[in-house]
Amino acid sequence: MSGIREFRQRTYHFLFDQRTRSGRRFEALCGLFALFSVIVVFIESGIGTQYHLTYDEWHIFVWLEMGITFVFTLEYLLRLAVWPNPARYALSFWGIIDLATVLPLYVVWLWPELGMNYLFIWRTLRAVRVLRILKLLRMMSSASILWQAIVNARHQLIVFYAFISIVMVIAGALMYGIEGASSGFTTLGTSVYWAVVTVTTVGYGDITPHTAGGRAVASLLILIGYSVIAIPTGIITAQMTSALAQRNAARRCPSCGSAQDAQAKYCQACGTKIAGEN
Repeated sequence: MSGIREFRQRTYHFLFDQRTRSGRRFEALCGLFALFSVIVVFIESGIGTQYHLTYDEWHIFVWLEMGITFVFTLEYLLRLAVWPNPARYALSFWGIIDLATVLPLYVVWLWPELGMNYLFIWRTLRAVRVLRILKLLRMMSSASILWQAIVNARHQLIVFYAFISIVMVIAGALMYGIEGASSGFTTLGTSVYWAVVTVTTVGYGDITPHTAGGRAVASLLILIGYSVIAIPTGIITAQMTSALAQRNAARRCPSCGSAQDAQAKYCQACGTKIAGEN
């Protein structure tokens, strides 16, 4: 039993602990492999759509997908086995992503008629495989700072986007009343769609105002559109600056350089005694 426990602990640090060199190397390897699998999906999608591949040519992609799925399945099962609470990991964000990226091949194996008879389901399964690129986020430590900044600024962002949504509805209603169906504003939903496209400064041009009043509303929305980019960017940047300042101010291990708690006496990664502690 002690051997199994030791194996689980070593595998856990290998799979989840990016503070160790082996953990960082494994995450980098998984990220590169995920990137390779996504490239294969894009090549398969492009070649398979534009050219009529032979049976043997299709088999190349089938074998590649089988190998990739086997590797990711093994990784997923190992993560479940060594995590203290497997059910909690399975329902976590990374657990769902890991499971979703291995399911397409098993779905085709169990229900091959789905991929043969329903083109939409086949395309969906192909698109789900592209989610493997999210595995690259595991090796991006700064992504956690960005996510934490968004979480910390969620109240300000919710208030801002709620205000923008109200403006969109009001502008859509105004355009529906001013322009009407003759200019393409056939419904309130279509008018709100036009307002969203205009305020984001995209301007597809499929619907355009033709009256002076409609052009005045459009001009106002275009000016408001600049705040849609500037204000959230400023809010998130302020939160990221604060998070980076806190991380830089944190105590660091003199041996491995990892950040430590304010009351820590020994490094959590390598066990080295932290300077300043008796």
